[in-house]
Amino acid sequence: MGYPFSSVRYGHSKITFLLLILLLSCLLFTTPVDSSALRPKSDHDCSALNHFHDYKSKCSYLKSIDPCASQGFIDYLSFLYCNFDGFPVLGQSLLFLWLLVLFYVLGHTASEYFCSSLESLSKLLNLSPTVAGVTLLSLGNGAPDLFASLVSFMGESKGTYDVGLNTVVGGSSFVTCVVVGIISVSLHRRRVRIERSAFIRDVCFFCAAIGSLALILVYGKINLWGALGFCSLYAVYVVFVYLSWRFGGESGEFDVESVHKRGSSLGEPILEQRDDLDDDVVVVVDDDGRCYWKLVVWVITLPLYLPRRLTIPVVSEDRWSKPTAVASVTFAPVLLSFLWNWKRNPTSLETEIVYLTGCSVGIVLGFVAGATTKKSNPPKKWLLPWLVGGFVMSMTWSYISAQELVALLTSLGYIFGVSPSILGLTVLAWGNSIGDLITNVTMALHDGDEGAQVAVSGCYAGPIFNTLFALGVSLVGCAWEIYPSSIVIKTDPRVLESLGFLVIGLVWSFLVLFSNRMRLGAVMGIGLLVIYLASLSIRIVQTVGDSH
Repeated sequence: MGYPFSSVRYGHSKITFLLLILLLSCLLFTTPVDSSALRPKSDHDCSALNHFHDYKSKCSYLKSIDPCASQGFIDYLSFLYCNFDGFPVLGQSLLFLWLLVLFYVLGHTASEYFCSSLESLSKLLNLSPTVAGVTLLSLGNGAPDLFASLVSFMGESKGTYDVGLNTVVGGSSFVTCVVVGIISVSLHRRRVRIERSAFIRDVCFFCAAIGSLALILVYGKINLWGALGFCSLYAVYVVFVYLSWRFGGESGEFDVESVHKRGSSLGEPILEQRDDLDDDVVVVVDDDGRCYWKLVVWVITLPLYLPRRLTIPVVSEDRWSKPTAVASVTFAPVLLSFLWNWKRNPTSLETEIVYLTGCSVGIVLGFVAGATTKKSNPPKKWLLPWLVGGFVMSMTWSYISAQELVALLTSLGYIFGVSPSILGLTVLAWGNSIGDLITNVTMALHDGDEGAQVAVSGCYAGPIFNTLFALGVSLVGCAWEIYPSSIVIKTDPRVLESLGFLVIGLVWSFLVLFSNRMRLGAVMGIGLLVIYLASLSIRIVQTVGDSH
């Protein structure tokens, strides 16, 4: 075909650079795992909460033991039982409201900051659309699952790995069954034809990923080299996709930036950085001319928006602000030093040294940024450090949000007597996948046959990324800390059942599409929805049976 293999190697060296940054950043904010194993958290302490019937006794008991969910900054069980003795409904309502806020912050940070950094890095490194699609697009869409998995496996509470595992499995089932099913039912009149080679490739690699994960769970342990091999399967997938596009003539020229923009527009930031408050606020006037609804929303959401805007460097043309950019590079090292001290629990002298270093680095970077940037437009030279900084800080905020989300879900499991794993399979998986549902369905309905092809391919590329890379990086990080020992993972038959239903859904899609000449139809979509509901119903019935 006339394409030199040196260009292939060069393209993938850029991907290796990005993945290396991602891996190092993920490991930066994690704490070492206990060398004993990855086993579910012992319930001999926290399960005793069920033996107390009033909030005061539960509060006293919680003060005498270690936190039951220690991933986040807030002890949610103590917050509820020690502050809302007379108003339990109010306390529970606040926790559910905070759950929605955390879902918003995690999804918005991924779409508005993380994806923006990925798009800019893709342009700077001149990545082909296909390679960017199966790496950066999957990374952007799968960021919530990635960080939830990292927190569950490598956070301070080592017994919550089943939350991350069930989240990835539940998200994969939701996307490949529910999202693909809705797309198939919605497009059954248009009789859209899916590309045969791309579908076979994605389904085969996904089945290989599921089979590899099942082997790990059945075997019950894995060492560092096994974890690296599991994670490297995603690199094999990326190389295969690139070669099939480059040399096999497979279509793949879709605009990754437009896909990201469509996804980001669904979670458009409530606040935009403007020079004038009047431009930012849409005023709704009542008969008296005194009702400013958008101003109220602006004030309420400001605490969610401002901390991220002042610590994540943004160098895009439409959002450039020199004062904000200078502030972000100044405060970002301070935030990192705070997280370092919080995670590592150093002595008082070490704490002072870390804070002094963070403040000094931030001041120096702020002066450099102020002297080398213009007010009118973002910098053109030395753009890579800005993009890497935005990439790392967006990851930092995503990780913080995921920590709180996993901690809150674990706490809700103790409060309502529900297994945290079922919450990961349902609530966390649905919350992380709702963006895929809206984005992919919208793309399939409004972007023609090419949009439908990209949407369906994304429904498989995303779960492949979450299964191989998100779980793979988590396993690599855990195995690295206890090398040369192996990490032990307790075999959960119910996770294997969920994987079995996931394979059934893939086989059903494969058989129906081939019998229908690769055309999407209502039969395929309804079958996928039935498979997902059957899997979910069985899991819920099993969980209810355990509670009784």
